[in-house]
Amino acid sequence: MKRPVAKPAPEPGDMVVPRSVAVIMDGNGRWARQAGFERIRGHERGIDAVRTTVTECARLGVQALVLYAFSEENWQRPQREIDLLFGLLKRFLVEERGTLMQNRVRLLHSGRRARLGADILRLLDETVAHTAGNDGMQLSLAISYGGRQEIVDAVRQLAQQVQAGTLAPAAIDEAAIQRHLYHPELPDPDLLIRTAGEQRISNFLLWQVSYAEIVVDDVCWPDFRAEHLHAAFRAYGRRVRKFGKVT
Repeated sequence: MKRPVAKPAPEPGDMVVPRSVAVIMDGNGRWARQAGFERIRGHERGIDAVRTTVTECARLGVQALVLYAFSEENWQRPQREIDLLFGLLKRFLVEERGTLMQNRVRLLHSGRRARLGADILRLLDETVAHTAGNDGMQLSLAISYGGRQEIVDAVRQLAQQVQAGTLAPAAIDEAAIQRHLYHPELPDPDLLIRTAGEQRISNFLLWQVSYAEIVVDDVCWPDFRAEHLHAAFRAYGRRVRKFGKVT
């Protein structure tokens, strides 16, 4: 008698996997405060949620994932917290290389480099180079990132081309701006997830999320698990995307 072949566990029922996902990872400080810890403990626990989200998105076939790790506005935080945050980032860039390689994830960086320390840039560039040959999901860490700043940087590049006489002002259109964003090769997010219940975009991917579906989850980021990701994908699957048209 033949032994039945084991079948993979079925995915949750009406779940639709977006091509591209962006996440505002909010609530680390709130989680720590509610638990009676320092804020940095929330950021430490948040790394587990990052690992879970990256591996699950890669497993499900998401093509691009952008995580809002550190905004341009976050430079206004106390220096001690900034130092601790970048210490965690350095640890992540080294310790999670195996996870990225195992899941064939290619790492990218979105944001300005000028204010990042030499040690951060070195580890960031090393990890980007280390994963450059991976053919799976593209993971962009938005570090020292701002949506308005990204658009300003793109416009400055276009202005320089106009000044140099290599671009006519009349040739500047949406496609021209898109080409000068930090990573124009990434598809615009189909789904934007924000944790901790806040209902704002917070200067994140302002150009790219113009038609993204938005799902807000009340759970704080350190407690975000695969089941929360699946719930967001199911909510996305129930949306009717019109892009300004009548269906």
